[in-house]
Parts: sequence; structure tokens; C-alpha cells
Amino acid sequence: MRNHPLKILIIAYALLVQAPMAIADASSGLDPDVVSKAAGTPVTVKPDGVVRIGWQRDDVPVMVDGVTLPTPAGLGSWAAFKSVPDGGVMLMGDTVVFEDEITPAMDAAFAHGLEITALHNHFVFDRPPVYFMHIGGHGQSVEKLAQGVKAMWDAIKAVRKEHPAPVERFPGSSPEITGEYDTESLEAILGAEGSLNGQVLKFTFGRKGTMHGTEFGASMGLATWAAFTGNEDQTVVDGDFAMTAKEVQPVMHALRRAGIHIVALHNHMVGETPPYYFLHYWGNGDPEKLAKGIRSALDTQKNSNTKH
Repeated sequence: MRNHPLKILIIAYALLVQAPMAIADASSGLDPDVVSKAAGTPVTVKPDGVVRIGWQRDDVPVMVDGVTLPTPAGLGSWAAFKSVPDGGVMLMGDTVVFEDEITPAMDAAFAHGLEITALHNHFVFDRPPVYFMHIGGHGQSVEKLAQGVKAMWDAIKAVRKEHPAPVERFPGSSPEITGEYDTESLEAILGAEGSLNGQVLKFTFGRKGTMHGTEFGASMGLATWAAFTGNEDQTVVDGDFAMTAKEVQPVMHALRRAGIHIVALHNHMVGETPPYYFLHYWGNGDPEKLAKGIRSALDTQKNSNTKH
């Protein structure tokens, strides 16, 4: 029996549609079903073998410059998985977070072995403010990496379940600002001399780099610093850590163990050697406890540079 020409065309078209998926699965070495089950969401497989998951943040309306922004215009979270030559899996992704979701999402990522590679804004005049937490990971199990992403996204959903609209400040009370501190104690903890400017006690730790063949340091903005504002019993502390690439994750973990919030991670320069990354942070509480948290993060930088 001869096949009808139309039937042959239909079969050929079906094979062409299915071929990229089959090629992708074979080239990636990843099982999309494993990723989908671990992440609790459907996946797509790209022609180069990358397996992706996504989540459109349509649960909170966002206005940008007076426009209600549709979610496809930049309010999407995603994660991509790709096999690597060592037999493991590489993860990259970006998660949309509102201000009160940043810390829970970050803690969930760290608890599951993921890295935070950037935290910054993509818009201005956005209400409520939107931030983007870029993630990375590498391991032998795509299932564990996908579970880590799910844990992040579940932590965000838990925040929104408790507070449908993003809240506008961290929990806890604000300190009375007197400008009076136990300076000697804080200097002993941080191992540096503080500088009082009005009601703010500031500590600075310079770093060194080169650019355009010239060495530069703290006077050109290459420094870690901490500014305490409040009183002897309670302060807020804000500041910036200047870090080389291998210092980034240890510093972040140390600050979070100390209960200090990370509010930005990005670069300040282009073309410096070595490349530096900058982490902005915020803490509120007992000044000595905050200082000890900062000290622990400073110590991780020393430890990172002594390891071979």
C-alpha cells in the first residue's frame, strides 16, 4: 500500500519538531523530567542542551515610571542548567525579589549550596522597588541544584503569603541616634581606628589594585568600610565590602551568620586588576555584636587569601 503524500509530510514535520528536543536531551546529558520534578515546575529544553525553568512574577503589580509593567517586560525569574565536562552540572539564573524577600531568598539559596553572584536593580522609579538576585551553582546532581532553586522560590512565596504587599522595613525597632559609642570596644573588635563624623562612627579598611598601570587604593574608592549610627546600646550599621572573586561567597555567608542583611552585590569599576566586587550591607542591633559580624567577614577574606 502506497503512503499518501500528505501523510508523509505530516510524519516528516512531526519528526522535525521532535528532533531538536531529542538532540538537546542527548547533548545535555540532563534528564528534563528530573529537573521538572525537583523544581516543581515545567521545563523547556533549548537546542544547545540547556534545561530552563521560569516563574513570571505576576503576584505583585509593579509600576515603572507610571506604567503598570507587564511581567514579560522584565519581571521573570529563571534558572538554567547545563552539563559540564567534569560530569557535573552548571546552574545560572536570576530571581525577581522585592525588598522583604531578599534575605529569605538568599538564606534559602545558601542553605542549599547555591551562590549569589549579583544583587541589584534593573529599573528606576519602580513601585514597589524590584531587585534581581542572580544565582550560580555547580555540582554533580542537577536534582539538588533544582531543589535549591525551588527552595528560593518557595521562600519568596512564603513571604508573600504572610504579607501580600511588600513591607517597607526590616523587623525590629530603630535606635535613638545620640552619636555616643563605646568606641574603644568597637576599635578593639574591628582592629582599626574609628573616625567620628557628627553622629556617625566610621571604620575604613583599604584594599589595593591597579588600573591603567597605576596602583590605587582607599583614596580612590577601593575600600571596605562600616558606619555605625545610633548609641552605645543599639545602632544600625551600613557599609561596603571590597572583595576579590574568591572572597565573595565567604564574606556573604559570614555576614548572614551574623544576622547582617546584604542589600547589593555588584561592581564599581571596569578593568581593574584584580577584579573587585562590592557588597553593601545593613544591620541593626547591639553595636558589639554587629562589629563582631563584620570582623568575622573580614577574617574570611584573610583566610581566602591564605588558602592554596
